[in-house]
Amino acid sequence: MATLVRAILSLLALFAAVYCADYLAARSYPLGSVQVQPYYAIHLKNKKVEFDFNVPPETDPCVQSIAPHLGYPACWYLKRHANKRIDE
Repeated sequence: MATLVRAILSLLALFAAVYCADYLAARSYPLGSVQVQPYYAIHLKNKKVEFDFNVPPETDPCVQSIAPHLGYPACWYLKRHANKRIDE
């Protein structure tokens, strides 16, 4: 039982150390940017949705880290989710 508690505490300490190191790395590196393609999802009265893709791409800021920090998403995540749906 004591070894299980020790193992859990060690994993929590390791997680905290990795997160703190990631945060310090995010603070020291400049923000990155990813080009995102937004599109509009227009809800019609007949319960259907019309999509409008005639929107110019925009550049969103991101942090070069594992987790999102400073109010910005991680660049690796934003690159994989480069389409932004805007509901209207």
